[in-house]
Parts: sequence; C-alpha cells; structure tokens
Amino acid sequence: MKTKFNQNIMKSIIKKGLFLSTLILFIACGESTDVVESGTYQGTIKKVEAEKTEIYVSTDDDKTLELYFTETTSLMRNGSEVDFSELEKGQKVEVEVEKNGKRLDPISVKIME
Repeated sequence: MKTKFNQNIMKSIIKKGLFLSTLILFIACGESTDVVESGTYQGTIKKVEAEKTEIYVSTDDDKTLELYFTETTSLMRNGSEVDFSELEKGQKVEVEVEKNGKRLDPISVKIME
C-alpha cells in the first residue's frame, strides 16, 4: 500500500516537473530584441516572417534586431534590388537602421552572399 502511494507521488512530481520545464522553455524561446543606435550592422538572419515583411537579425556583437520593412526599405543583392522573398534564415546581411524611439527602421538591407 505504501509503495503504491509513493509511486503516485513520484508520478505527480514528474508530471509537474515536465509541465514546468515546458513552460520555462516556451517563455525562454520568445523573441527578445535589442534597440541599437542608428547605423550599419552586419549579422545573420535569425528568422523571416514574410507575412509581416519582418526579419530578425542576430548581429556580430550578439544583439537581435527586429526589422519591419517599409515602402522605402531597399533590399539589395550583388548590386541589384531584389524582392523580400529572397531573404532566408541563415543568410549574412548588412543592415542600415534608423532608431526612432524604441523602434528600428531598416533603411537598407544587403544580402552578403
């Protein structure tokens, strides 16, 4: 009888532990972004959200930039303007951004490879 009671307690502890581990992992995977000064930065595309014309760029100095493209953002590859659909996770890019309060506006994005 005592063994079954102990087994039930252990199962309950394991279930709660798995739930908490999953919750912590979910929270930790949220996009944490940084606001930097206006300027030019190099980095790697971490995520592309085509439906929002948005990219996340991990810079060489370990910052994550959240960039929503505007009508005036230029996107270049090999000296030619290209479509947003050319962007992919893992690509090396150079971005020129303008800081507006807590928002970064991408002026230009150059695909480096």
